[in-house]
Amino acid sequence: MDNILENLYKEKYGTVCETVVKLQGSGSNRHYYRLSGAAGTCIGVVGPSVDENKSFIYMARHFKEQGLPVPEVYLVNGEYTHYIQEDLGTVSLFEAIKEGREKGGEYTQEHIELLKKTIAKLPSMQFKGAEGMDWDQCYPLPEMGRASIQFDLNYFKYDFLKFTGVDFHEFKLEMDFHALTEDLLSDSESTFLYRDFQARNVMLKDGDDPMFIDFQGGRRGPLYYDVASFLWQASAKYSSALREYLIQIYLRELRKFKEVDERTFYKNLNLWVLFRLLQVLGAYGFRGLFERKKHFIDSIAPALQSLEHLLDTNDFQYPYLIKVLRDVIALDSFDLGDGTRVQLREPKPLTHSKPYASKFDNKGPLRVRVFSFSFWKGIPQDESGNGGGYVFDVRCTHNPGRYPEYKHQTGLDAPVKQFLEKDGEITVYLRSVYKLADAHVERYIKRGFTNLMFCFGCTGGQHRSVYAAQHLAEHINKKYGIEVELLHREQGISQHFEPFQVKKTEEILQLGNRQLPQSLRLEDF
Repeated sequence: MDNILENLYKEKYGTVCETVVKLQGSGSNRHYYRLSGAAGTCIGVVGPSVDENKSFIYMARHFKEQGLPVPEVYLVNGEYTHYIQEDLGTVSLFEAIKEGREKGGEYTQEHIELLKKTIAKLPSMQFKGAEGMDWDQCYPLPEMGRASIQFDLNYFKYDFLKFTGVDFHEFKLEMDFHALTEDLLSDSESTFLYRDFQARNVMLKDGDDPMFIDFQGGRRGPLYYDVASFLWQASAKYSSALREYLIQIYLRELRKFKEVDERTFYKNLNLWVLFRLLQVLGAYGFRGLFERKKHFIDSIAPALQSLEHLLDTNDFQYPYLIKVLRDVIALDSFDLGDGTRVQLREPKPLTHSKPYASKFDNKGPLRVRVFSFSFWKGIPQDESGNGGGYVFDVRCTHNPGRYPEYKHQTGLDAPVKQFLEKDGEITVYLRSVYKLADAHVERYIKRGFTNLMFCFGCTGGQHRSVYAAQHLAEHINKKYGIEVELLHREQGISQHFEPFQVKKTEEILQLGNRQLPQSLRLEDF
């Protein structure tokens, strides 16, 4: 390597650079080095694209002036091929949450806190970053416009769809592409679009302070794109509940900059999620199916799973496009023509193979799942394959959310519980639920069924439904000693109740209230 970076280091610190360590590269053609000496460390960058370097340097300095969490650019050489910037440490958000990702999306509270801190900073980046921005400094385009969208849709068509062998009518598909493009551009707020907002591009300064890097591809565009890019990253395997929780964190911060109508927000967000998934499938097609890179081929299956879930939970008005996507999702695999077999989706678990019919007689033990949720956001999906269970509407009871003192509390907080129990409506309601649940649980234990689901919905999924779901989950676990999974979906809170009674089925069914502590008896609830 030449001495340009070392000279920049000496100019900055007034002392020589003692060590230069090349850092592992990303997907770009830039090269990164950690420069160290007696005065400290910094990151040196060598980039062959002068225009791209100028864009990053301009943006970094603009964002820094706006007080945004980006690295400071110290010095640049005259040709804009080399520069040195602030060293933000060695841990990225991607690395910090690696354990949860490798466990298929089982993220700890510590992981969730890091994700929460990261997405909470995004609205500031989008709005404050746009203030005073010279959009002509963006590279390679100043905005996410019609040409950009249509390029990426054709990227999907030619670099992914054609490889699959699915037959399609090009003109009909193009008409739906145009319709989707118009809908995407219907909300064209002038905010900064990061474009590559993902965990790899977030460094954790001092271990837990998110700082943003690699934003040189940013431009003016709608705010939904970055939310979709961050939360629907295929390899992350974020659960629906975690996504929803992080969206609510984002919306809380977004309201500091603009009024938000949640129905409009979710409608537009889902359009951009659809676009983003098509975009990444195009990238996976080129890097995987064309260049034959295994990592990208392996990424296709989880991306298609996300796409399938999106189509199942939204009514998109692009009939031919949706038909083509459904045809792709229906494929298990296809041949690239040289004997290479590409698995297009991960095989579904056996429990999904025969929905609406139980396959678990005499298999046991029973596992119960309990949810709280907001009706505004839809009823939780049954992932067991049984298609059964209960959905209870708790909106008939007095709502603590109508009172300011309870606005920022949940059904797990003592003041809310006291409000609900003093009012008494929810305790009467739960007595009926307990009788129904007990009868069903006992019958399922006797027959050896393995899955049962209870869902409690209210307006916001914050107070009444949380209270009811928590109490039923504890009741079933304590009374029958069976495993219970509890998820307060809108709060992003989950709890696992371990099975604790090792008894024969007949003994469990004879428990009733006789063997329960007085405080847990139904009639005294």
